[in-house]
Amino acid sequence: MSSLSELHLDALAEVFSIGAGRAALSLSEIVGDEVRISVPSVQIINSEDINSATLSLNNGRFGAVNQHFRGPFNAEAVLLFTEDQALKIVGDMMGSQMSIDELAEFEHEAMCELGNIILNACLSAMADIFSFTLESSLPDYAVASADEILHRLKENSTQPYIMVLHIDLTIEKRHTAGNLVFLLSSASLDNLVSHLDQFLGNIT
Repeated sequence: MSSLSELHLDALAEVFSIGAGRAALSLSEIVGDEVRISVPSVQIINSEDINSATLSLNNGRFGAVNQHFRGPFNAEAVLLFTEDQALKIVGDMMGSQMSIDELAEFEHEAMCELGNIILNACLSAMADIFSFTLESSLPDYAVASADEILHRLKENSTQPYIMVLHIDLTIEKRHTAGNLVFLLSSASLDNLVSHLDQFLGNIT
């Protein structure tokens, strides 16, 4: 595993915070109110070391938006919120008073849109700052248990490293905490570190 210093992680947090700011502006236009998104911390760990505490997973069910990115480094990205939080976010995005059952009908489409906005904003900020191009797949959304999510994150032997971004999302003063997870191969992590080193060298 390539060595990532605190400086590397701080730089990643700053890059993703720029992307989060872009995503917040886009979501503000959708919900018609102030949206704030922050990325207070970033960590990179071996996938075999991932556990429920790392992602603050409890025994409930979680909404997961999945998307693949390809470029100088390839990654599978997963945006995680509890299902209850996901439905509240959908309600905010729909801008109407609906029952839980009614909101569930729009859950897949709205969460894919949310994931697409946040994931693409974060990755486009990285691409702009590091001067490279990334291609993305269409997002997909599924609801799964904590055990199912952890099993999926651990089972991919070709992507043994996981980058975890802890996300704070506030819509209309309602605070929601989630995680943005990137599954990385050894080569992708090496390429990411190389771009970070080049970026840090240019600003020092």
